[in-house]
Amino acid sequence: MKKNLEKELASIKERNKKVEADKAWEISITRRGIIAVFTYVALGIFLNQINAPNPWLTAIVPAAAYVLSTMTLPFVKKWWVEKVYKR
Repeated sequence: MKKNLEKELASIKERNKKVEADKAWEISITRRGIIAVFTYVALGIFLNQINAPNPWLTAIVPAAAYVLSTMTLPFVKKWWVEKVYKR
């Protein structure tokens, strides 16, 4: 029984490490930067292919909007948890 509990505890600790790493990745500046760059490049290519005026300048708008939205989300989440979720 003790060995089974130790095994279960080790499994929970391992799972917690993975969850913590996943959470750290989700809120990391690296992840946000990579998504912003991919958004910019993908839209730049798309806008270039459809012959939109100033495609690379125009592609900055959605990439910048993504970055700004991720900067405000922690504040919105805190507000939501305090005011709306409060279980």
